[in-house]
Amino acid sequence: MKKDKMIYWTTTGIISLMMLFSGYMYFQNPTVGEGFKQLGFPDYFRVELGIAKIIAALVLIIPQMPVRVKEWAYAGLGIVFISAAIAHAINGDTPGMGAPMVFLLILFVSNVYLHKVKDVPVKVQHT
Repeated sequence: MKKDKMIYWTTTGIISLMMLFSGYMYFQNPTVGEGFKQLGFPDYFRVELGIAKIIAALVLIIPQMPVRVKEWAYAGLGIVFISAAIAHAINGDTPGMGAPMVFLLILFVSNVYLHKVKDVPVKVQHT
């Protein structure tokens, strides 16, 4: 169980710190705004994505948050990472796809170990 907790907190910490830093940079670094323009996104999208990243990071890192709320944060960040990879690919920045896919993998590991640490059974519905 100790190994599971270490893996969970390491991966969750990496994702949370990266999202906090990324969200902060969305508001503080003018180069990020230029990058959004180059990818064809409006400026308001940068603002709402920055806010969403910060909220998701806090949800993941705060232990008292209900698992169901954490699951929504995992889903949202998964969509963010997949969308980022697609946006880079469509705009010809194939190397830019690497980082979002690596973070998607780390996010996946964090989610798997959340269930191991919290002893939350994964429900399978039979239809």
